[in-house]
Amino acid sequence: MTRKERFYATIERRKVDHPASWLGLPVPEACEGLFNYFGVDSMVELKRILGDDVFPVDVPYHHPPVNHIACAFDFAQQDNSDYEHRTLTSTGIFADCSDLGAVADFAWPDPAENMDIGECAQAVQSVPEDYAVLAMMWSAHFQDACAAFGMEAAMMKMLTEPEMFRAVIDRITEFYLKANRIFYETAAGHLDAVLIGNDLGSQTALMLSPELIREFVFPGTKRLVDQAKSYGLKVIHHSCGAVADIISDLIAIGVDAIHPIQVLANGMAPELLQERFGGNISFCGGVDVQEMLVHESPREVKRQVGKLKELFPTGLIISPSHEAVLPDVKPENLKAMFETVNSD
Repeated sequence: MTRKERFYATIERRKVDHPASWLGLPVPEACEGLFNYFGVDSMVELKRILGDDVFPVDVPYHHPPVNHIACAFDFAQQDNSDYEHRTLTSTGIFADCSDLGAVADFAWPDPAENMDIGECAQAVQSVPEDYAVLAMMWSAHFQDACAAFGMEAAMMKMLTEPEMFRAVIDRITEFYLKANRIFYETAAGHLDAVLIGNDLGSQTALMLSPELIREFVFPGTKRLVDQAKSYGLKVIHHSCGAVADIISDLIAIGVDAIHPIQVLANGMAPELLQERFGGNISFCGGVDVQEMLVHESPREVKRQVGKLKELFPTGLIISPSHEAVLPDVKPENLKAMFETVNSD
């Protein structure tokens, strides 16, 4: 099978030669060690040596100082230029606001002013041939709404001033719908899938009740999923943490795959997910990056990945259980992971 054929067959839970796989997104601090270990000079070479199937593409977005679509909003009351140390607990511009008019008066960014169509086209057209192209749209409307108030204030607004919270998250959702439309139309014919989502789980449980997620988060999620589907794209929904209690909701919304299966979080063991949801949705992830890829031996990695292949002969894009591969992940363990995925 080609890479693209393997990706589609895996995500559609059809028979495959072996499951599709994805390296994820090594952070810049990890790339030097990976390049040295594998004797390569670029991410393209690294992916070819490993033999994964998915090529992620970031959305070109220009909003200094960070120039990343996930940092498009100037919500913090203090300086928010330090991308690496930003936090949702910082006090947001709407923390003490109860005036719906202030939401309308806020200087909401226009994505069209910060996206170059030619640059968007180049981003997808430069992907090496045969990879499944995954647009990293994120569209984290809930996380941005939390930043708009500050995490604690946002949670309180949902309960005490729901219309205020809804007004903010709806404006954020509209921003992403417009930004995504620009990218999808520019990249037409070159995209296969999109990754969107919000972190809704901690290590032990959801961060808020399923009922609140259904009321305040999933209406926007459905609009984002429906939009991507209207362009013929597969949708991978990201959330770290223990999110098993809302997977049925994501199935109903139309999500194709859940990312990243944080296997050490409560209720997220691959065996449990296959038992509860196998046949109804696919997954992406599953190879523990909290402990195994950092501390275990390549032999143990091969054993665990072999178990994943037995459990999910299809329906699982095998990948580290977080998209960001950090410097503490052993290169030899990534090698073992991909050798096992690609073996007969």
